[in-house]
Amino acid sequence: MKEVYINEISVFLPNKIVDNENIEKVLGQVGERPSRAKRIVLRSNKIKNRYYALNPKTREATHTNAELTAEAIRKLKGINLDKIDVLACGTTMPDQLMPNHASMVHGELKCAPLEVISTSGICLSGVSALKYAYNAIKSGDADLAVATGSENSSAIMRSENFLPEIEAKVDNLEKNQEIAFEKDFLRWMLSDGAGAMALSAKPNKDTLALKIEKIFSTSYANVLDTCMYAGCEKNKDGSISGWRTYNPKAWLNNSIFSVKQDVKLLNDNITEYTVTKALIVMLEKKMFNPADIDWFLPHYSSGFFRDEVYEKMQKAGCDIPQEKWFTNLAYKGNTGSASIYIMIEELLNGGMAKKGEKILCYIPESGRFSTAFMLLEVV
Repeated sequence: MKEVYINEISVFLPNKIVDNENIEKVLGQVGERPSRAKRIVLRSNKIKNRYYALNPKTREATHTNAELTAEAIRKLKGINLDKIDVLACGTTMPDQLMPNHASMVHGELKCAPLEVISTSGICLSGVSALKYAYNAIKSGDADLAVATGSENSSAIMRSENFLPEIEAKVDNLEKNQEIAFEKDFLRWMLSDGAGAMALSAKPNKDTLALKIEKIFSTSYANVLDTCMYAGCEKNKDGSISGWRTYNPKAWLNNSIFSVKQDVKLLNDNITEYTVTKALIVMLEKKMFNPADIDWFLPHYSSGFFRDEVYEKMQKAGCDIPQEKWFTNLAYKGNTGSASIYIMIEELLNGGMAKKGEKILCYIPESGRFSTAFMLLEVV
């Protein structure tokens, strides 16, 4: 089996930075007055800036999800697109139900024929695409593979898609900030962006690369119900009724295609399952030594969870001091499946990572509770 290296990483963030004062101007105001929830959610999630694939004046889309992804791939330095053997693309919400997202990206690139695969899911879809590309190189099936993570959340976060906030919900939010993940408040959480990585079996000769030591992922869907969902309704018994069981009128009346969150299930389980339980397994199998880690890159959707993640890491016997942590959530936003790409790109291309250092990445997903950890070495 071959070694696998990430030789190039690129990021595409659309349009100009949108700060907290201008979110509502770009996404549009819901109802007759500015949102009360926005202030509360932003105070909790600690996001200051983000990017939207929207015209700030007309709210018309400036990019599709496929276009965002293609732009990130085109920014890969020194990569001949016609030489790519495998294109693996992960995203939460593609532009269409079918065909698959990677096919649409390939269509945007108009490069030579290649193998395409899309990995579905939520935040984990980006690292799932990366693992497919990794396995293609490791097995010798491909010489050059490109993996991507991308999100175009703004398309469904525009004011036209929302009803005015219910005052009782906002009052509850004041008392319990964890409720910020319900659909009415996700407008202040999500943003747009795309990342791409080029993988091969040989590292760069003259510049830094990242050797992939391990990608560990696991699902707890056998234990827990659905938590974050869209295109369906969650029933009282915890089961899911998909969009095809409803008529078009119900799609609208029940907000079937809105992104929703079972907040109680999230709060009770997200860090215990995606941090503690997974790390215990990894450490028992001696996949890494916490003392060897120079950088920890956590993807969490809100700064609210930072200290809780650290507590659950310590509980698992994985004490990586927060001085070793790096995240750009505050100024590049929560871009879901693209977030880990955007973090790694800044760490490597921003000159922070040094040869010989080891990086541990953490990517959780609350869809049906799954998680991934990735171990990299700077070479």
